[in-house]
Amino acid sequence: MQIWRSKPSPNFKTPLALTIGNFDGVHLGHQAILSRLRQTADKLGIAACVMTFEPHPREFLTPDQAPTRLTSFKEKLAQLAKSNVDCVRVYRFNSDFAKIDPKTFIAEILQQELSVKWLLVGDDFRFGARRTGDFELLRTLSKQHGFEVEKMSNFLIDGQRVSSSRIREALSTGHLQTAYRLLGRPYSLSGRVVDGDKLGKKLGFPTANIHIKHYCPPLSGIFAVNVYGVNQSDPTIAFPGVASLGVRPTVHHNGKPVLEVHLFDFNQSIYGYHLHIDFLYKLRDEEKYPDLGTLIRQIEKDVQQAKHYFRHTTNPIE
Repeated sequence: MQIWRSKPSPNFKTPLALTIGNFDGVHLGHQAILSRLRQTADKLGIAACVMTFEPHPREFLTPDQAPTRLTSFKEKLAQLAKSNVDCVRVYRFNSDFAKIDPKTFIAEILQQELSVKWLLVGDDFRFGARRTGDFELLRTLSKQHGFEVEKMSNFLIDGQRVSSSRIREALSTGHLQTAYRLLGRPYSLSGRVVDGDKLGKKLGFPTANIHIKHYCPPLSGIFAVNVYGVNQSDPTIAFPGVASLGVRPTVHHNGKPVLEVHLFDFNQSIYGYHLHIDFLYKLRDEEKYPDLGTLIRQIEKDVQQAKHYFRHTTNPIE
């Protein structure tokens, strides 16, 4: 999959089948759009391309009201690559981009810059300065600019629209099974193992401290997890464990979220490894304890509860 962060050369004339969106989480609704994109691109014999933005437009326009991301930018690209698209065009969302009026967007970006021949958008798609462009404008101008446009209906599960906001709500309330049904996979985070304060080892439960780029993750608490990437020769092998995602109020007061993972019956150095963590089941919320002794006893309970979960669960997400 090619990733374009700058404009194609002026001689770029490769016709594209394109879809546009933020694709946060790349959930089942997004996957339906990407499947339709791939299907049509193959039928037309052209490349399948995704247009997305960095940062998220709401992070730029209304940073105090922007939702937390389900995926980091790198994680989103990894999920898009699994959807078998040919290329991703990343536009930096800034004040200049926000000022582009809808007609200019169609003429200069879709037609001149990207040579779009077929465009797929969601049924709530808006674009251009102040979100004044809509599907009707696209349909009106598409023939003039030499491309076809199609609108994709909402993707529903149990009669409700699948959306990133629904997944955020499910994660924030500990309903990981609901998030799984909307994502089509367990919710996950990934990052590299870095040096921590080694408190877990001192308490008898060594942990891998995972560097995450989420400053405000959509979930917090103590979880049963599967960890991938520990076995470097076969990164598909899952290692079960317990993860703590939160601010660790018993031992820290800076409020910065930390992801720590304790792997069962594991005592190897994995510093520098890039790990992928699937969150399967929420054991409890994060709590502040009066002393380390109380914390140790609670960690022991967490480990036993997580082991019980893995012993008695055939499908780890149920």
